[in-house]
Amino acid sequence: MMIQDQPDPYIVPHCEKEIEVLYEDEYLLLIDKPDGLLSVPGRHPLNHDSIHSRLLALYPEMGMAHRLDLDTSGLMIIPLNKPTLSEVNKLFRERKIHKTYTAILAGQLENDKGKIDLPLMFDWPNRPLQKVCQSIGKGALTYYQVLERNVEENTTTVLFTPITGRSHQLRIHSRELGHPIVGCDMYATREIYEQGSRLMLHATQLSFLHPMTSEPLVLCCEPNFSQGVCGDLEPLPCG
Repeated sequence: MMIQDQPDPYIVPHCEKEIEVLYEDEYLLLIDKPDGLLSVPGRHPLNHDSIHSRLLALYPEMGMAHRLDLDTSGLMIIPLNKPTLSEVNKLFRERKIHKTYTAILAGQLENDKGKIDLPLMFDWPNRPLQKVCQSIGKGALTYYQVLERNVEENTTTVLFTPITGRSHQLRIHSRELGHPIVGCDMYATREIYEQGSRLMLHATQLSFLHPMTSEPLVLCCEPNFSQGVCGDLEPLPCG
């Protein structure tokens, strides 16, 4: 019996960037995750460095309610104890946490705003990739609004508002618009991938009612690849 060689595991380069805490109380943190840092440890021992492992040393009862991809930066909610984790998970399930993302897309979008409503599922032969599947895919809905068109760079900066939170949703929906995210190593051409110094995707704004105090929280965090975005945003609904 011939045993085929397994591909070498991907080892994430060490991320020198720091986690920035933007809000803290006794129940939760709101942080700015840097690009290039895992949300949770990977399977390989050399991929242990992550948001979770760095914060766990300081907050031993913390939990992870959601994740951002390795190459995505921006806002994350970090519950600091099990009761808060349970309540934050409930808010996510009930879609009561409103999120926006800023992205730089390749090319010039024709419409100033619109929506992408395409169901997604695992592309099993090509994991971890996802694909559009109208028959058995899970519903995925994204609204977008153009913030800026850069004719010289042939790019469009957009604000995404995902209603669902499917894996790779914004990457695939961008591609299906015909305008992949600049710097995307999964769903863009090599030319578009090499156009960016990183994945040009950033979780920009979070809005929700505090799970333990019911106070409205609205936080905005500028992407480091596109300045002035937060000043143009309307506050998101918290209810």
